[in-house]
Amino acid sequence: MRTFLKSWIPQCLWILRSPSRTFHGNNRLLTSPIVSYYESINQGERELPEYFNFASDVLDKWTQLEKSGKKPANPAFWWVSDKGEEVKWSFEELGSLSRKAANVLSEACGLRRGDRVVAILPRVPEWWLLNVACMRAGIVFFPGTTLLTAKDILYRLQASKAKCIVTNETLAPAVESVLPGSQFLKSKLLVGQGRRDGWLNLQELLAVASADQICIKTRSHDPMLVYFTSGTTGFPKMVLHSYSSYGIGFATTGRYWLDLTPSDIMWNTSDTGWAKSAYGSVFSPWICGACVFVHSMPQFLPEVIAETLSRYPITTFCTPPIAFRMLVQHDVSSYKFPSLKHCVTGGEALNPEVFSKWKIQTGLDIHEGYGQSETVAICANLKGMKIKPGSLGKPVPPYDVQIVDDHGAVVPKGEEGTIAIRVKPTRPFCLFSEYLDNPEKTAATICGDFYLTGDRGFMDEEGYIWFVGRADDIINSAGYRIGPFEVESALIEHPAVAEVAVVSSPDPERGEVVKAFIVLAPAFASHDQKKLTLELQQHVKKVTAPYKYPRKMEFVQDLPKTVTGKIQRNVLRSKEWAKVKKV
Repeated sequence: MRTFLKSWIPQCLWILRSPSRTFHGNNRLLTSPIVSYYESINQGERELPEYFNFASDVLDKWTQLEKSGKKPANPAFWWVSDKGEEVKWSFEELGSLSRKAANVLSEACGLRRGDRVVAILPRVPEWWLLNVACMRAGIVFFPGTTLLTAKDILYRLQASKAKCIVTNETLAPAVESVLPGSQFLKSKLLVGQGRRDGWLNLQELLAVASADQICIKTRSHDPMLVYFTSGTTGFPKMVLHSYSSYGIGFATTGRYWLDLTPSDIMWNTSDTGWAKSAYGSVFSPWICGACVFVHSMPQFLPEVIAETLSRYPITTFCTPPIAFRMLVQHDVSSYKFPSLKHCVTGGEALNPEVFSKWKIQTGLDIHEGYGQSETVAICANLKGMKIKPGSLGKPVPPYDVQIVDDHGAVVPKGEEGTIAIRVKPTRPFCLFSEYLDNPEKTAATICGDFYLTGDRGFMDEEGYIWFVGRADDIINSAGYRIGPFEVESALIEHPAVAEVAVVSSPDPERGEVVKAFIVLAPAFASHDQKKLTLELQQHVKKVTAPYKYPRKMEFVQDLPKTVTGKIQRNVLRSKEWAKVKKV
């Protein structure tokens, strides 16, 4: 994979500076009028504006404050590669470059307002440019992960009806292999220094593009961004967001969950194809005027994460629970993170054991949050709030979050049900608009007055939400309802367990029982598996209610996962139940 190489970057385009530049020198304007205004909309104190565009109404406003000296000296964007290369942009530079990119899309690519672009790129600066460029041109942006296969790419091109695709030299051959089935595609844009027949080169076009561009005037509810869901239970759906849902909806998330100010530097390790990149690498930091830090990170290595947190003045760090687990297994207690003050996680439930070990090794809490591609942060352990390890925290405005039964009625505190968001009489503006071209799936998310997340949980007496599992993942064994997360949490405390997934397995007496698929830690790979099975079963009985222990256990080399790294329990469950059909 080719990343930005200084030798071919025109100095008029990419601004590279020394890592020794001083940060955090100016603490003025810690709460700016920009974030305060949009936060008041989230709190219901102001009406949603009829017109809104994140590029002109947020980013360009930060440029004005930056030029007038009313913003700390942090850059807007700071990218580093695994080879030590760096790119930094101020808000003014981001504005100029994104206008050039908008002109490339409109002129060279021939795109118009409302057209759709699929971008399949690794963590390279162009991905952020294209995000903003599409906002400026009124083009709908469809991000995708570089882990996609040719078949995945074809599905996305056909489903999105995209007129343009942007990718790098590595994935270009896969795109070319599915061109015959991509009847809507009109232009192909290549990121990198190479050339290919039939492809436009973004770097070459940016070098000659004009920086004069008038941002399209968009309504708050106009379509802006589409993420494909993880596809844990079927083909990915297209989640459509408006300019306001993410553009304004992340103001409260950024200020209170991520605890961001204009003096902060936020590093979110998410893949560009996952909605968490919108949460922590675009909208939340930039609406707060914070710096978005990015490491190209071709693969996740805990030592690289730890070294980066040590070397750079990162103040807020976000990574998924599995990554925090890898970090505590690596043991980061010997590292010094001089600037780090706030850690957050989401995407999967965080095991209390990982929370505890991170606290011991770094002295910092992990503030877990919960959201979906369809939402902004639904609930979170906000800064300054009492943290209950293992909980998802409390509801985040403007959402009214409740636990409901199968008929949409709110259940008592402590009782399990579906985690839901109230949408009647008023639907929150920061909820997705629809599943594109899928009205049946869109309608199926509503039950009574609520949007159903599809996740099971309960609310305790203090209003904290606790995750039990996906609705499809709940195990009903001899009348006992068992959530996989609690069993997985118990197993993962044992040093033999590196990764685990718990699903239902058919049983002639109990209907179904708990089965655990376990990836062993290297030190236990050669242990007697029968003895280890008994040991792990006894361990679960001691840690949680005995009836929840896994009566079946299978040791595997790896677990099936989506392209965003989420464990596909449905795949394992389907294989288990398929065995019954064969008998």
